[in-house]
Amino acid sequence: MKGFSALMIVGLADGLIHWQVFFVLCSAVGLTQAASNFAAFCVAAAFSFYVNALYTFEPGTCVFTYLLFIAMMGGVSFATGLLADTFNWPGLVTVASFTGLNLLLGYIFFRFVVFRGQRV
Repeated sequence: MKGFSALMIVGLADGLIHWQVFFVLCSAVGLTQAASNFAAFCVAAAFSFYVNALYTFEPGTCVFTYLLFIAMMGGVSFATGLLADTFNWPGLVTVASFTGLNLLLGYIFFRFVVFRGQRV
C-alpha cells in the first residue's frame, strides 16, 4: 500500500500542476485547449516521472519507455483537447476528463511498462 499511496500523492500533485498550466495557457496566453492540454501534460509528466523515479520506484528505468509514455499520453491529452475544441467544452470539463484518464492510464503504464518487475 505504501507504493500506491505515494503514487496517489504524486498523482494529485501532477494533476494540480496540469490544471494550473492548462488554465494559464488557455486563458492568459490564448492557446487552444488541445495545445494547452498537451503542453500542461508535458510539464506535469516531467514532474511526475522525476518524483516517482526518485521516491516511489527503484531507479534505473529506460529513457525509451519514458518517451513511449510521453508519446502515448501526449496523444491522449491532445485528443482530449481536440474534442474539447471541436465540441466547445468548458476548460474545466477538458482537464477533469483528462485527469481521470491520466490517473488511470498513467498508473497502468508506469506500473506495468515503465517500472515492470520492480516493487511498488
